[in-house]
Parts: sequence; structure tokens; C-alpha cells
Amino acid sequence: MNAISATAIASGRSRWWRSRATQRFMRHRLALIGILLITVLALACAFGPYLLPYNPLQIDIRARFSPPFTGNHYLGTDPLGRDLAARLLEAGRISLLVGLFAMILSTFIGAVIGVVAGYRGGWLGNALMRFVDAFLAFPSIFLVLAMAALLQPSPVMITVIIALTSWMEVSRIVEAEVRSLREREFVLAGRMLGLSGTHIMFREILPNAVGPIIVAATLTVARAILTESYISFLGYGIQPPLPSWGNMLNGAQQYLESAPWLAIVPGVAITMAVTSFNFIGDGLRDALDVRNDHH
Repeated sequence: MNAISATAIASGRSRWWRSRATQRFMRHRLALIGILLITVLALACAFGPYLLPYNPLQIDIRARFSPPFTGNHYLGTDPLGRDLAARLLEAGRISLLVGLFAMILSTFIGAVIGVVAGYRGGWLGNALMRFVDAFLAFPSIFLVLAMAALLQPSPVMITVIIALTSWMEVSRIVEAEVRSLREREFVLAGRMLGLSGTHIMFREILPNAVGPIIVAATLTVARAILTESYISFLGYGIQPPLPSWGNMLNGAQQYLESAPWLAIVPGVAITMAVTSFNFIGDGLRDALDVRNDHH
């Protein structure tokens, strides 16, 4: 009966905490603006290409360098006469999907290493965290560029490369959180019941560390989109004719004076996506910070 009562109390507290976190998040105006912007951007990239009259690869030399709002070219055309709006939305699909899947993969890797290091401790925990420190010692952009130069730069490979160079921060956050949780009552109770270490790590501790993981994951999406744009801008990422926001900027740099919209359009899209995810991450951080309950 006592166990049932304890479970009911814990469940009630959890629901109360979630409702308070939701209320705090809904009061964060920049986070709500971020959700609105990223929703509009994602819907436009998902369905926009079907609504536009032009294919993103359709070349029309007669219409090259058309400025925005020329005929049906709402955002103008590029040096080959391809519709910039169609290319922007098609590029957005690729850039957003690369960012999303890189976040999922890097969060998975970082969470697994972090929870094992934090729970096991000892020589294994120290070895894993020194491994993390070794990766952090190298500037991640150089690791990304080196791997992208050596491997075939397809969207899938770029996603994997970004994930393999951006999991370390998640790992450190999870390790610190798990170390603070591993001596809590529910963990000790699990050990007394004879639950395996794997069960305690991934079924008991990890769900209680999900708040910082969500915040880190949201910020990782923004960083992944920026990284993909950066390496594509340098020519090591997504390769033409497949569009991405980064390689659109690469193609626009020699026309900054004669056709500035070629750089402005993808630049605004990158800024909008990265800023939106950062706003959402800030809102989640404030909402999930239990210290705010005391204010």
C-alpha cells in the first residue's frame, strides 16, 4: 500500500512539474516566436515546392538574373535562370533534414556515453570522459572539414559527419546529470530490487535526465544546420546541382554587387532557422530549470 501511495505521489509531482514547465515555456515569448517561425519554414519547405510553377532544376537562360517579383519568379532567378524560391525550399528540405537527423544521431551517441560514464564511474567513467575531452580538444570545424574532404559528400554522409563531431557536449551534460542522480532513492531502490545496471541506467535514470538532453538536442539542431551551411559554402558539403542553403551562398558570392538577392535569400533562411532553434532552446532551458519554481 505504501509503495502504491509513493508511486501515486511521485506521479502527481511529475504531472505538477510538467504543467509548471509548460506554463513557464508558454510565457517565453521568444521561444513561441521560434516555434512559429520554424513551423512556417518547415511547412513551406515540405509543401512549397509542389505549389510553385517551377522545378528547382529547371534552367531558363533567358530569365537569368531576374530580380525578385519578376513574373512568377517570386524571389528572382540565379545565373542559370533557375527559380530561386523553388531552389530555396528544396534546399531547406535538405538543410533541415540534415540538421534534424544529425541531432538525433549525435544525441543518441552522447546520451549513451554520458549515462554509462556517469553511472559506472571509476576507471570506465574516467576513460570515457577523457575520450570526450580528446574530441573536444580538436576544433570541431576542422574535424568536419577533414572528414568531408576524405569521404563522399552526400546528404547522408554529411549528416553522419556532423553527428560524429557534435555529440561531446551532450555527453558531458548527461554525465553530470547522471552523477547527480545515481545516489537518489529511486536508484537505490532499483538496486535493492535486483534490477540490472542497464535497466537502471536506461529505464530509471535516463528518463529523469531528459530535460537537459532536450535542451542540448534543440541547440544541436541549430549548430548542425549552421555547420552544414558552412561546409557546403566552402565546397565540401552538399554538391550542386542538389541545392542546400550553404552551396546557394557559395554560388552567390561572386554576384554580391550585381545580384545581391542570390545571397540575401538563403542567408535570411539560415538566420531564421538557426535563431528559431536557439530561441526554442533558451525557452526550454528556462522552462525545465527547477530553480525557477522558487521564484
